[in-house]
Amino acid sequence: MSSLLEMSGISKSFDGFQAIKNLSLNIGEPELRAVIGPNGAGKTTFMDIITGKTKPDKGTILFGDDNRSLVGMSESAIASLGIGRKFQKPTVFEAQSVRENLAMALKNPRGPFSVLFYKKTREGAARLEEIADEINLTEHLTRPAGELSHGQKQWLEIGMLLAQSPRLLLVDEPAAGMTAHEREHTTDILKRAAQTRAVIVVEHDMEFVRRLECKVTVLHEGSVLAEGSLDHVTNNKTVVDVYLGRTDVEN
Repeated sequence: MSSLLEMSGISKSFDGFQAIKNLSLNIGEPELRAVIGPNGAGKTTFMDIITGKTKPDKGTILFGDDNRSLVGMSESAIASLGIGRKFQKPTVFEAQSVRENLAMALKNPRGPFSVLFYKKTREGAARLEEIADEINLTEHLTRPAGELSHGQKQWLEIGMLLAQSPRLLLVDEPAAGMTAHEREHTTDILKRAAQTRAVIVVEHDMEFVRRLECKVTVLHEGSVLAEGSLDHVTNNKTVVDVYLGRTDVEN
């Protein structure tokens, strides 16, 4: 497994508060990685820094085969390299059908010239059907996206990101607000996606993380506290003290 993303010595402060402190992290390709930690651990800032929404005060972030530096790049330039992000609240075009949402994502130019080469082909139609099957929405292709359940909207947004063939997919708390069945299918979607790309899942739901069956990184006060299998990190006394023992995350 080759390294796709390498973060080294990343720090970021906001008005004197250090949100990220000397954070170093390596993500392979392909790989599924879960990132957990208590509120205020720096999980959102961590994703903001990768995607260019927030600039780090110091440190390096290298991405891809040519070790391209992401520090200082715009959000759109970083996205064009193949980094997609799904926020906690789904953002889909509710008046459009599921099929139209996926078709727009397939046509959406990630780079400045890709729109010139896009044609409505059988290949594109087949890819749309393939994604719809992956996200369990084949039977809902003609429905307006606004009629979908919360979980189905989450799947659709994941599908829209997959349509753009990202090399790295960042997913923020996908299990929030889902039924047990929806959570189960979401783990399947993410595990399948991670067979061909890197997927980082930030999540609070420990049972959801367990079902992902992947390496877990625990953040605390902006740096990596522990790393390994879920069983390994949950048996770490310091992790138990600062995270798992807190009443607000026991469930």
